Amino acid sequence: MPLLTLFTAPKPFVDPHIAMIQRNTLRNWLALGEEVEIVVIGDEPGIAEVCQELGIRHLPDVRCNEKGTPLISSIFDLARAVNDSPFLAYSNADILFLPDFVDAVHSISADKKRFLVVGQRYDLDVTESLDFSGDWPEALRDQVTAYGRLHGQTGSDYFIYPRACFKQIPDFAVGRAGWDNWMLFHTRWQNWPLVDGTRAVTVIHQNHDYSHLPGGVRHYFQPETAVNLALAGGRRTIFTLGDVTHHLIGNRLSRKPFNWKSFWHEVEIFPLVRLHSFTLGNLGFAIFHPYKAYQELKQWLVSKRGKK
Repeated sequence: MPLLTLFTAPKPFVDPHIAMIQRNTLRNWLALGEEVEIVVIGDEPGIAEVCQELGIRHLPDVRCNEKGTPLISSIFDLARAVNDSPFLAYSNADILFLPDFVDAVHSISADKKRFLVVGQRYDLDVTESLDFSGDWPEALRDQVTAYGRLHGQTGSDYFIYPRACFKQIPDFAVGRAGWDNWMLFHTRWQNWPLVDGTRAVTVIHQNHDYSHLPGGVRHYFQPETAVNLALAGGRRTIFTLGDVTHHLIGNRLSRKPFNWKSFWHEVEIFPLVRLHSFTLGNLGFAIFHPYKAYQELKQWLVSKRGKK
């Protein structure tokens, strides 16, 4: 039985650059060793052929929305069903990992039974197929050190969690914004440790354009993002790495350092994540961010008038 099921739902293998970086990703994951089972989900063009070539388990029968976009709920359910690995991890199909990814699972599972590990990534321009033979981890780390740029605390590209977590997920559209923020929000709502693995897990994002999306428009502005946001429960569920409770540093899990900034942030979100009240959560947001709350109210009123 594998320690971890690492799964993804790739883009079509049509655009030459996208196809190349996704092949890099799958070959990188294979190089992580026998503790990791890889599962690729979806029936986008080229997926079946690449999975057959690389000997990777492929599950094509994913549920989709009316636009044909795979649903996160179905992706997670399919990955859970194929084996009994104690841990699962979803990742975008343009992400590379070093072996410290597996080390992190061992480290945190010794301390916690329920959790979510997320973290920042390094953005790296990759224009050719990568070699994952020999001392590839050191070579890739050197490349990231020389040319990679640490991404901000918004957006998450991987999620590590125990099998007992995330058994019920709304029908979010994959590849659109909002659902990744909900994963962080739901972890805090359930009072599970939300762990920032940035200093323990080296995560590399292979840069690409957005020509694969309708109209070439970034995922933040796609209509399905608005649907994701509604399914998540609205703007108060847009949690980021600023909302973590713990840090994983090496093999040691520790509480997030507490200061006045983090104290007042916890006061702000307390009605939402501990009292489970969206009404009080909105009130807390308005108290701490009156101008932003006013702007949101104006936008809401404009949208209501536009529907009349």
